[in-house]
Amino acid sequence: MSNQAPNEARVIPLRPPAARPGTARPLSERPDARPPAPREPLWRDLIGEVLRRERLAQERTLKDVADEARISMPYLSEVERGRKEASSEVLAAAAHALGLGLGDLLSLAHRELARRPDRSRATRNTSPHNGLCLVA
Repeated sequence: MSNQAPNEARVIPLRPPAARPGTARPLSERPDARPPAPREPLWRDLIGEVLRRERLAQERTLKDVADEARISMPYLSEVERGRKEASSEVLAAAAHALGLGLGDLLSLAHRELARRPDRSRATRNTSPHNGLCLVA
């Protein structure tokens, strides 16, 4: 009698096998296809939304706020659109130009994040392999 375990393992490929040309189905038609996981909002997007909302609520122009904050107007526009990751100094200057403290800006961004649906639950426990992953 042997004490060795059977030399068998279940292999779960990391990539789907390559399809022959002309036979691949669109991802949405594949039976194992899952919709992409919802993306968590980026901090720069939240901050930008808050800055723009506050500026528009005060009926102020980008130029007016940028001049008061001593930031270039194109840069402030990119910050508002979430295209640039602004430094704390720039964020503080923009907040002060809007009559807010840096803490107020961060608090408003936090509220914006908290009121969005919790997307982290949508991505938990979706693996059909119960979290088991072996790589050789």
